[in-house]
Amino acid sequence: MGASLPPKEANLFKTIVKSYETKQYKKGLKAADAILKRFPDHGETLSMKGLTLNCMDRKAEAYELVRQGLKNDLKSHVCWHVYGLLYRSDREYREAIKCYRNALRIDPENIEILRDLSLLQAQMRDLAGFVETRQQLLTLKPNHRMNWIGFSVAQHLNSNAAKAVEILEAYEGTLEDDYPPDNERCEHGEMLLYKISLLEECGFLERALEELCKKEPKIVDKLAYKEQEVSLLMKLGQLEEGAKIYKALLTMNPDNYRYCEGLQKCVGLYSENGCYLSDETDRLDSLYKSLQGQYTRSSAVKRIPLDFLQGDKFREAAVNYIKPLLTKGVPSLFSDLSPLYDHPGKADILEQIALELEHSVRTTGRYPGRTEKEPPSTLMWALFFLALHYDRRGQYDLAISKIDEAIEHTPTVIDLYSVKSRILKHAGDLVAAASLADEARCMDLADRYINSECVKRMLQADQVVLAEKTAVLFTKDGDQHNNLHDMQCMWYELASGESYFRQGDLGRALKKFLAVEKHYADITEDQFDFHSYCLRKMTLRAYVEMLKFQDRLHSHPYFHKAAAGAIRCYLKLYDSPVKSPTEEDDDASKTPAQKKKMKKQRKAERAKKEAEERNEESTSSGVSKSGKRHVKPVDPDPHGEKLLQVEDPLLEASKYLKLLQKNSPHSSETHLLSFEVNIRTQKILLAFQAVKHLLMLDAENPDSHRCLIRFFHKVDSMSAPVTDAEKLVWSVLEAERPFISQLKEKSLIEANRIFLDKHADSLMHRAAVAEMLYSLEPNKKEEAVSLIEDSTNKVLPIDGALGPVQEWKLKDCIAVHKLLENVLIEHDAALRWKGRCAEYFPYSTYFGGSRSSTMHNTGNNQTNPNAANGGSDHPEINETANSLVSNGNLVAFKKLTI
Repeated sequence: MGASLPPKEANLFKTIVKSYETKQYKKGLKAADAILKRFPDHGETLSMKGLTLNCMDRKAEAYELVRQGLKNDLKSHVCWHVYGLLYRSDREYREAIKCYRNALRIDPENIEILRDLSLLQAQMRDLAGFVETRQQLLTLKPNHRMNWIGFSVAQHLNSNAAKAVEILEAYEGTLEDDYPPDNERCEHGEMLLYKISLLEECGFLERALEELCKKEPKIVDKLAYKEQEVSLLMKLGQLEEGAKIYKALLTMNPDNYRYCEGLQKCVGLYSENGCYLSDETDRLDSLYKSLQGQYTRSSAVKRIPLDFLQGDKFREAAVNYIKPLLTKGVPSLFSDLSPLYDHPGKADILEQIALELEHSVRTTGRYPGRTEKEPPSTLMWALFFLALHYDRRGQYDLAISKIDEAIEHTPTVIDLYSVKSRILKHAGDLVAAASLADEARCMDLADRYINSECVKRMLQADQVVLAEKTAVLFTKDGDQHNNLHDMQCMWYELASGESYFRQGDLGRALKKFLAVEKHYADITEDQFDFHSYCLRKMTLRAYVEMLKFQDRLHSHPYFHKAAAGAIRCYLKLYDSPVKSPTEEDDDASKTPAQKKKMKKQRKAERAKKEAEERNEESTSSGVSKSGKRHVKPVDPDPHGEKLLQVEDPLLEASKYLKLLQKNSPHSSETHLLSFEVNIRTQKILLAFQAVKHLLMLDAENPDSHRCLIRFFHKVDSMSAPVTDAEKLVWSVLEAERPFISQLKEKSLIEANRIFLDKHADSLMHRAAVAEMLYSLEPNKKEEAVSLIEDSTNKVLPIDGALGPVQEWKLKDCIAVHKLLENVLIEHDAALRWKGRCAEYFPYSTYFGGSRSSTMHNTGNNQTNPNAANGGSDHPEINETANSLVSNGNLVAFKKLTI
C-alpha cells in the first residue's frame, strides 16, 4: 500500500488512510493533493482521494477518480478494494463482491478484504461463500476469537449446526481452565448459550442439558439459563422438573403468559384449541386459584381462567376480574376482554355483568352485595365499557347513548371522546368521527398518541391537508413530509396513500405506497452493520434471530398493504390512463401551435422553480468540519406526477406482485391481484394459477367464484388457438377443467346458479352471482338486479342483547351500491338500495342516514368550513358533509374552571 512511492510520499499516503479512518476528510484531501502534485498518475492515491470525496457527498468526482486510479494500476489490490468500498456505499453489493474478489486474486491473504467480503456475503445470503471466507480468515488468524465465532455462525446459517458445534468445542479447547476473565464473562456466557441452542437444534437434547448444567457457573444470564433448561426438560419429557422451574420463573415474573402456558403443559392441562373436558377445567381452575393465592398482584393468573371457564364459574371469575378494574378506571379493560367475544355465550354474560354493575352503581352507589361506596368515576367507566361492548356488536345507537351519558357524567376524560370517535367511524360517519378525534386532541395538546389517532381519523375522512397540519405538530421544524418519511411513519403513509387513492389522485397515492416499500428496503440495508457488531459483542442468538426476521421481513402486514395499494394504483392507471388537469384544458381549448407554446412555457416554469429550490438549498446548507456538506434533500416529484408517466403500468405492478407471491402466498388478496394483473396481460396460465390458489384457500368466497367464472368466460370467448404456444395453453386448460369441482360437467351458467343455491342467504354471494349473471347473459340485467334487491337483512339471534344486531355490514352494502351504480349501471336500483341502506345505517354519510352529520348539517343549512381538507369521493362522505360536528357536550366542558 503506497509501496511504489518515495518515503516522504509513502508517509503522506499513510496519512490519507488514517484521515479516512478518523473521518478527517479535508486533511486526507490535502495529503492526496500533495502526492498527486509529484505523481499525478499514482493509482492508489487517486483511488483514496476518490474514496475521501465519496464521504463528502461528491460521488461523481469520486467514481471518476477511482476508475482513473484503477486504470493506472490494475494490479493494485488497494484500487480494487477502494472500488468495492465505493460500490458498497451505494448498496451495489454484487458489484462490490466482484471488486473484492479481484483484489483477493492479487492479495489472497489480505485480512481486511476478506473481512469486508464476508460481511457482503452474509448480507446477500451467499452462505456457501460466507463459509469459505470465514474459514480463510480463521486459517490466517486462528488466535482471534471473532474468527472462530464467525466460522461457527457461518456453518449454522448454512444449515450445518453439527459442524458449528464442533467449531465452538474446538475453540473452547484453546481456552484455559480459568477463562473467562471478569470483563468477558457476559460474552463467553452468550457463546455457551448459543452452543447449547445449537445442540438443541441438532436434536442432542441430553447432551445439551448436561452441557448446560456443567457450564452454569460461567453463564451470567440466569433468566435465559432457566428458560433454556426448562425448554430442554420439556422436550425430554421430564415434566415434573419442568413444572418446578416454571414455578420458579413465575416467582420472577408472575405476569408472563408463556410461563403459565408452560406450567399447564407440564401438568398435562394444555390444549391448542382451548377446549377442555369438565374434569380438566376443574383441575385448571384449582391450579390457577392456587397461583392467585401465591401471586395476588398478578393480572395474568386472574385473566387466563376466563378463557377456559364456562357458565356460572366464568361469570363469577369475570365479576371478580372486572370489578377492581372498573373501580381503578382501566381504559384497556375492554381490549383485554375482547378475545372472549369469539367464545360462544361469553359476550352475553359480560353484557349482563356490565349492566348489573352499572345499574347497581347508578342506583345505590356500590357494587351488588357490598357495603362500601364506589367512587363516582366507577359509573363512568361502566358506561365506557358498555359503549365499547355495543360498538363491538354493531349496536351503534346503544353505544352512542352510553358514551354520551359517560361524557355528560365526566366531560373532561379524553378517552370518552376518542371512543365516541371510534364508534362513529364504525357507524359510517367519518366526518363526525374526525371532529370528535380533534376535540379529544385539543383537550391534551401534548399527547402524541391522541394526536396520531386524530390524524388517522382525518385521513379516513379524506381531510388530507388538515391531517398533515395536525401531524406536523409532533415533528421537527421544517418540511413535515420529509420528517414523517425520515421517521418511517408507515401507518401515516399508508392511510394517506389510501385516502389519495379514494380521491383518484394516483400520483400522490403511489408516492406514499412506494415510500413504505423504500422503508422496508432501508430496514433490509440496516442489518449490514450488525454482521460485524454481533460477532464482536457475541450476541449470537439475537443475531441469528435477526437474520431470520430479515428473511421474512416482507411478509409484514404493512408491506403487504403498501404493495397491494401500489398494484391497485397501477391497475387503475392501466384501465384509465390519466392526464394532468392542465393538459386536459389544453386539449379542449387550444390549437396545436398554442399547445406546443404552452408546453414550452410550463417546462421553462418548472426549470425555473427547480433552480430556485436548488439555490435556496445551497444557501441554507452547511458544511461540517470534516468537509461533508449537510444538504436538505429536495423532493423532485412532490406530487408523484413522474410516477404516473410509466410506459407499462402492468410491468411495474408485476414487480410488487412477485414480492407478494413470495412473501404472502397464503393471502387471498395476493392471488386476487395476481389474477387482475395477469388477465390484463393475457398471461392465461398465470391467471389460471391465481384462480387455483383462490379455490384452494377458500372456494366458497365470493371473490373466488367471481374470478373462476370471469376466467373461463374469457377463455370461452377467445378465438381458436393458432400457434403452438396457444395450443399448448389450450390443452393445459382442457386437461385441468374437469378437476375443478365447481365446473365438473357443468356450464358456467349452471355453476353460477348452483353457487347461488348454496349461499342464498348471503348478500355478498348474491351480489357476486348477480354480477356474473350479467356478465354471462347481459340480457338478464333485471334478473341480476332483483337478485340483489331480494336479499334480506336478517337479525342475528343474540341472547341478552337489548337491540337487534343486523347481519349486513356497512362496507358490504357500499360495495353492492357501487356494483349497481357502476357495473350493472342501474341508477334507479342504486337509489332504491341507497334509501334502503339509509334505514339500516342511520349514521352513514354515504347513504345519507337520518342521524348522520350530513343530514344534521343540511338541516341546519350549514356549510363545510374545511372543504379543502376533505374529499367528496370518499365512500363515507357526502358532498354536503360538514367536517366539524359539535359533540353537544363540549359547551359544558368549556365552562369548567380548573
